[in-house]
Amino acid sequence: MDNTEDEILDRYEAEAETRSARESRLQAMRLAKERQLRRRRLMPYLIAVSAAVVTVVAVAVAINMHRPASAIPEAVEEAAEAPGNELSEAETTETDGENNSDGDDNSGENAEAPSDAEYGPYAEAYSEEKDLFFSGYEVSGMTEAAAVPEEVMSTYAVLIDADDGTVLASRDGNTRIYPASMTKILTVLVAAEHVTDLDDQFLIDISITDFAYSHDCSAVGFALGEKVTVRDLMYGTILPSGADAALALAEYVAGSEEKFVELMNDKLEELGLSDTAHFTNCVGIYDDDHYCTLTDMAMIMKAAVENDLAKEIMSAHIYTTSCTDEHPEGIEISNWFLRRIEDKDTHGEVICAKTGFVKESGCCGASYQISNEGKRYICVTADAWSSWRCIYDHVALYDGFSF
Repeated sequence: MDNTEDEILDRYEAEAETRSARESRLQAMRLAKERQLRRRRLMPYLIAVSAAVVTVVAVAVAINMHRPASAIPEAVEEAAEAPGNELSEAETTETDGENNSDGDDNSGENAEAPSDAEYGPYAEAYSEEKDLFFSGYEVSGMTEAAAVPEEVMSTYAVLIDADDGTVLASRDGNTRIYPASMTKILTVLVAAEHVTDLDDQFLIDISITDFAYSHDCSAVGFALGEKVTVRDLMYGTILPSGADAALALAEYVAGSEEKFVELMNDKLEELGLSDTAHFTNCVGIYDDDHYCTLTDMAMIMKAAVENDLAKEIMSAHIYTTSCTDEHPEGIEISNWFLRRIEDKDTHGEVICAKTGFVKESGCCGASYQISNEGKRYICVTADAWSSWRCIYDHVALYDGFSF
């Protein structure tokens, strides 16, 4: 009997210890959960404070970089006169020399853009396609066009014979879409018509880097304070679809994105597309008032290919930006549409291409092909479920109709 009571007591004590341990663990878990919740509540404030600190530091750096060169020697003299801060004559001379170096150095300031966005030397530097394509930017045969093959999964598609302007195949080719980053085809075309010196430099400031980050855009990866050539901005706009490059290019050409967009819409009017196309930004960010039809985009591609500089940029598969302090070996960028389609059987070669994506239009693409027999075609698709599906849809259209 005594043994039984001892066993019962031992078991009771063991169960009590187990309950105590379990309660202790539960209590610890509750405390951990409370700490986690407190951290989550505080996180937005911590992020806001961190962002404010970064902004203040960046603004201070930007102000310092834009400080007039003449003010720096004065600051040096004031520092030298302060007790305990005497500078040697050699140190003072070296500082002065840094601020009076090569006259071509803009000391952190952007090179001046062409005044009033005048046309530059590349505006009428046409490619051979200018004489080979059909004249104008109005297509024919939309109602007689063949149906798009069933293996093309994009919701919208159009294929145009660029030699005579005939629509060969269409699936709602006149439907209004949000063109996403296909917009940058027009961005580069307008820039190509207005730039004068591809070696001019543009200073990447915080408004550029913040824009790309806050809108979750693709970016080349230029650094804050980096001096980037206009040539690099143009390649960066197309190959990796860099919003940082596109916005910088717009500001370089016109002084602001808003003024540059005016030039874009002027170009749409010049091409005769303004009744069905209108753009609100140079990047392709979704906006209900930023739209065009697939046929409009095909004509924008046609106009871009006719410009020799724009064609050169849109036909590059790989490009490395200029070496800078921030990127001593440059940045290697790629046009992945061209690199991925180059080994596919399209009965020819895809020469130029630009893709895009916004959730309202899915994966989009515009491309220009020369067939094995020398015929020329422009293809535009929209609302594919992936970038690869977009590529295979272009392959299917060229495979089915080019010869």
